[in-house]
Amino acid sequence: MYKEHKFPKNSFIKGWYVSNEVCDFFIKLFNDNKNRAEVGKVGVAEINEEVKTSLDLSISVESNFHLIEEYKNNLNHFIELYKEEYTDLREYKPFGLNEDFNIQYYKPGGGFKIWHSERMNGMWSNRVLVFMTYLNDVSDGGTLFKYQKIKTPAKKGLTLIWPSDFTHTHKGEVSKKEKYIVTGWINFL
Repeated sequence: MYKEHKFPKNSFIKGWYVSNEVCDFFIKLFNDNKNRAEVGKVGVAEINEEVKTSLDLSISVESNFHLIEEYKNNLNHFIELYKEEYTDLREYKPFGLNEDFNIQYYKPGGGFKIWHSERMNGMWSNRVLVFMTYLNDVSDGGTLFKYQKIKTPAKKGLTLIWPSDFTHTHKGEVSKKEKYIVTGWINFL
């Protein structure tokens, strides 16, 4: 049912595509609410444009717009597909989408420019997996994974899922074009 983007199994990175309609909805939602977007932060509160240059719009996990619900359903299905590939995750305590997520806008030259992972301190220890969806095509705007030596393409609708830990240290490829993504975390419930 879902188109898959193949990565090597031993990379622990999986990708599937959501619909263009969902991507276009998120871009419109961001642009219609740009006045509510905040300058992207590093960690909890630090603004450091040498590290991260973005505008972030938080989306409540409780939002029930039709296309947000469709996106959350897609994510839940992708998590199940991920668990089919990496069956040890079936032994984990229940985990899922239970935290607000972000639409992020990167102007040309923007990005998360340094190597990082999603579980770099104790307050984020409940994160199991990361998800990210590219909302527009950006030929030079993928994600670089340090240890896997993989650069993912920034293809509209491509939704990536990967482990949150240091094994998946990554950074954004700084693009000469604008880029929109949706990103967040899958946590222990």
